Amino acid sequence: MRLLRGRASDHERDHERTRQMVERVADDAEPALRVWTPHRQVAFGRRDRRAEGYDRARAAASERGYVVLEREVGGRAVAYTGSTVAFALAEPTTDEDIGDRYDRVSGAVRRALAAVGVAARDGEPPDSFCPGAHSLQADGKLVGIAQRVHRDAALTAGVVVVRDHDAIGDVLAPVYEALAVPFDPASVGSVARAGGDTAGLVDALATELVGSRPVTARDRIRDT
Repeated sequence: MRLLRGRASDHERDHERTRQMVERVADDAEPALRVWTPHRQVAFGRRDRRAEGYDRARAAASERGYVVLEREVGGRAVAYTGSTVAFALAEPTTDEDIGDRYDRVSGAVRRALAAVGVAARDGEPPDSFCPGAHSLQADGKLVGIAQRVHRDAALTAGVVVVRDHDAIGDVLAPVYEALAVPFDPASVGSVARAGGDTAGLVDALATELVGSRPVTARDRIRDT
């Protein structure tokens, strides 16, 4: 398995690195994992783009100092403050059921959170950000996981709120209002809010998501 850390110099290049990682897995069938802290941004999903208030939602994010991006994986808008951790696991497409893949990745993330002192459980509070069936909560929602399956590669990606839960609630409140999606800012959790070790999260996620597979290459994306 290839392991990528760090982020590119700007939002677009950073987004492109993940896309390139998935393409490479489709070509050579070697799994790859990326764990990093994306730039400050609000990433909108495909459902958001079809909403009548999408332009107003984008403007609300921009007015609060967030770069606006659109993503392929996931549902509704997600905010990254610069401390928020993202992970992307690209694997060759097999006969593994999509639900089994969700369970495997969710279990690894839950173990990583336990390693930094957070006892997370399945589910999410009512009116959470990016509502979905594959979430983890501890004093609020702090993890969302999504999948996108291509012909030759499956991408399982997620977000972990490390801190800044109040800031995320503040920016997503007007965004979700414009999209006409129920959202409660108090539903946002974080590793810090749950009393976890925020400094150890990235390493814990990498360890658990790699699992027993040998790491063949360790690449660091430089933020220059």
